[in-house]
Amino acid sequence: MTDSEKKELELSQKKTIEHTDGEPTREGVMYVPEVDILEDADAITLLADLPGVSKDQLNIDVRDDTLTLTAGIEPSPTHLRPVYQEYELGGYRRRFSLGERVDQEKISAKLDNGVLTLVLPKMERVKPRKVEIS
Repeated sequence: MTDSEKKELELSQKKTIEHTDGEPTREGVMYVPEVDILEDADAITLLADLPGVSKDQLNIDVRDDTLTLTAGIEPSPTHLRPVYQEYELGGYRRRFSLGERVDQEKISAKLDNGVLTLVLPKMERVKPRKVEIS
């Protein structure tokens, strides 16, 4: 097994959000969700890992050219007692700056099995186009 293959198998730790800018407005731990960003000629697609999040607990806000994801997690039922716990339950928060290329009015979102898919369509004026020769 190569070193790069070993690295792929290593467990990655959840990254917590540090409360460095003022007082926290929510109780509990907040995590930074892992994200993949893909691009094609028509759109930028963002895939965010949000395990344990339901549609009702997810908020996607676009304001001042900033897209903000915020999600909460339901606590474990009170009649259950944790026997072993690898990490503390907490919510998720992540912000992205949107450039002028994104058509903010046409952003769409889908949450399926803990994976959020956000499609950020590009403005028509920035899409590649073929110039016809006469």
